[in-house]
Amino acid sequence: MASIRAGEFTTKEKIQYGLLGIVVLGGAFILVRNLVRQTRSNLEERLTLDDGNAATFAKQLKMAFENDGWPGTDENAIREVLRRIASKEDFKAVIDSYQRLYNESLLRDMKDELTTSEYDEMLSIISAKPDRYSGPQALSAQQYQAWARRLKAAFDWSYGLFPGTDEEAIKAVFLEIPSQAAFQQVATVYRAEFGNDLVSDLKSELEFWEYGSMMKIITDKP
Repeated sequence: MASIRAGEFTTKEKIQYGLLGIVVLGGAFILVRNLVRQTRSNLEERLTLDDGNAATFAKQLKMAFENDGWPGTDENAIREVLRRIASKEDFKAVIDSYQRLYNESLLRDMKDELTTSEYDEMLSIISAKPDRYSGPQALSAQQYQAWARRLKAAFDWSYGLFPGTDEEAIKAVFLEIPSQAAFQQVATVYRAEFGNDLVSDLKSELEFWEYGSMMKIITDKP
């Protein structure tokens, strides 16, 4: 058998060196990618020092998911953050900022952290917002629909396999509704969309003392 001349490699050696090169290049790529992500995250983190911007909202949502290390998720904090976001365009900016901060999908994390009815409620909060914020606006049909859907989601809430009611979600909607006339409009939209009387469903879902205190929120409005 002829000897292998200097500088020549067997097929096996070529394959081994080729695989080694792929591993080295792959490792270098992963290292550079991680460095880029970390740098991007650090830059985005600096923006969270300013209240009311996309990065701050993204961080507040992440903190609500983590719930200060306690089991579960702080749904009230999520609800409050989403209410403060002014438009769908601003919410898209929050989604992008969340991705830069944590290299994770905000909507996927919301889906993982919330029940189906809670997730539907949060999406309804966003759906009622204008595409772009241009200052305070009059109540729209979209807003009435969002309130009606949020109430239905609160009624459909459950403890695992056991049906229940999300009283805090109902209260949040009632606090947002500005007047008794607006409440009547929500009830009209609720009947049109779900075929039920809103007040009857409220009485069915709440204890009588809860119903009284909830309705007082509305009756105290102009």
